[in-house]
Amino acid sequence: MNAYQHSKSSAKKWGGTWNDYQELHLWMDGSKEMMGDIRHRALRHHTQGIFEAERQFGTEWIISTGKKIPVRDILEQHVLEDLGYLATLSDWLREMPVKKWMSGQRRVKVKTILLRDKE
Repeated sequence: MNAYQHSKSSAKKWGGTWNDYQELHLWMDGSKEMMGDIRHRALRHHTQGIFEAERQFGTEWIISTGKKIPVRDILEQHVLEDLGYLATLSDWLREMPVKKWMSGQRRVKVKTILLRDKE
């Protein structure tokens, strides 16, 4: 689903219009800017990502009707719609292969080239 579809789903569940929810769902899917396939979800589609959203947006989201909805509920629904369960960051990282460069064991040599003005 994309942010628009998630927003429509939220409006159906909690009321208001899809526009009321768009900012939250765009934030959740904002990692698509860095990775255009489903791997982008590893950055925010988990419990820690939802806690981060609460720090950024607050714990309550007020829609156009004045109704207050927990940000956690809205974004948990987003993750459930995309993944089918509420993942943790550990769920994502456990699937990531450990590479040698991650521990700093592989050093990259940088060749420095000095440019001098020719006179």
